[in-house]
Amino acid sequence: MSQSKKEMMNRSLSAMTMNIGKAGVNDNVIEEIKRQLKANEIVKLKFAKNIAKNKDDYIADIVQKTRSKLIDVRGNVAVIYKKKP
Repeated sequence: MSQSKKEMMNRSLSAMTMNIGKAGVNDNVIEEIKRQLKANEIVKLKFAKNIAKNKDDYIADIVQKTRSKLIDVRGNVAVIYKKKP
């Protein structure tokens, strides 16, 4: 990874934010995250309060299925990154 975490965090300020609602993570959500990663490299995932207690499981699932890297988690927001091919 050629960019530092600080650079990534700065880029994440303008990144697309996806809201993960009470339905949680399904195939449609994963596909949309993949599309956003392809377009933007960095995506912020904001988890609804009622599912936030399970966010670590969701994040692990998303990172695995999208082959992305977790950059940071703050509160109910996770930042993931996937280098463009």
